[in-house]
Amino acid sequence: MDTKTTTKETAFLTEENSVRTVNARMGSKISPRMKLVMSAVVKHLHMLTKEIEPTHEEWQQAIGFLTAVGHKCTDWRQEFILLSDVLGVSMLVEVINSRRPAGATENTVLGPFYVPEAPRYQNGTNICLDGKGEPLVVKGRVTDLEGNPIPGALVDVWQTNNDGLYDVQQKDIQPDWNLRGVFTAEEDGTYWYRSTKPRYYPIPDDGPVGQLLGQLDRHPNRAAHIHFIVSAPGYEPVITHIFPDDCRYLNEDTVFGVRESLIAHFKEVDTPNEAEKFGLKNLGQFKPFYFVNWDFVLTPSAK
Repeated sequence: MDTKTTTKETAFLTEENSVRTVNARMGSKISPRMKLVMSAVVKHLHMLTKEIEPTHEEWQQAIGFLTAVGHKCTDWRQEFILLSDVLGVSMLVEVINSRRPAGATENTVLGPFYVPEAPRYQNGTNICLDGKGEPLVVKGRVTDLEGNPIPGALVDVWQTNNDGLYDVQQKDIQPDWNLRGVFTAEEDGTYWYRSTKPRYYPIPDDGPVGQLLGQLDRHPNRAAHIHFIVSAPGYEPVITHIFPDDCRYLNEDTVFGVRESLIAHFKEVDTPNEAEKFGLKNLGQFKPFYFVNWDFVLTPSAK
């Protein structure tokens, strides 16, 4: 027992002194950050417990729920991330940790389906390997806050297919690396690639997090989006999405990931003349497609 912090008033836990008693048990060798974090965790957990006054049965149900969340986790599915997402915590952490100057691209949640080391492609490559969905061209620039291009910036992209599933969710159905790829910005900061127009989709709701959403009378749908990680030496990386402005779930994304600055207009292109403007003349016979122009603005690294 640490006699430096434990006193007669905190030797035994009561309803009134519970926070002080638990936090007084921390030893003197604890780091300042750990002490701050755990003191706050204990404080708010005890405040919650006193506010709702759970029965023994309810407390066991809560423990059972967290146990089920852990059991649902696999190498490619992180149910705890889903839980953090639907409670808005993942997005709040992003907002807190990505305060940037006006004009810089804003962050949003990474999500549980990012896979590192996706194939590197030349600009203009089509990453839709299963041929499903409405064709899409994504084109834009990577610049700094003054509008100067950042040549060599990496644009790492991924999204679901037209069935609303990521390739890792359908290992024996979708081609490996379907709708994933890394592109390099040209000397003028330009990047572009071909894909498929994103659609809304439900998060995996066959586990305890899905059951929780049902009990809360909430739907599991994410607003349609494309994921991006944009990075360059000397700049803060951006983890973000873009969202089509015609998606019905923009105002009720189940993980609270939509930011107004990330809503994009996906233009329908239905004439060969317009296709030629986008540099698509060499793609063969014309087919209608969607086009979105999206620039990323990076800020200098703090280090």
